[in-house]
Amino acid sequence: MATQAYCVKCKAKRDMKDEKQVTMKNGQGAISGICTVCGTKMFKIGGGKKIAKAKAASKKPTTRTAKVKAKSTSKRK
Repeated sequence: MATQAYCVKCKAKRDMKDEKQVTMKNGQGAISGICTVCGTKMFKIGGGKKIAKAKAASKKPTTRTAKVKAKSTSKRK
């Protein structure tokens, strides 16, 4: 099933062809493609949520929190 997005040139919701899931600079997922009627590039924000969630899950927790806890407990007497 083709993803539907708003085509700015046709001024209507159209199906996309050559869909690609992309991740924007802010980490949010999106889908880009081409309008089947006029051939204009289309972009649907929030369509590629699976990619953004996968990247967020793969990040390792930082050790900074462990260091802060160690410093704060060592100063107590």
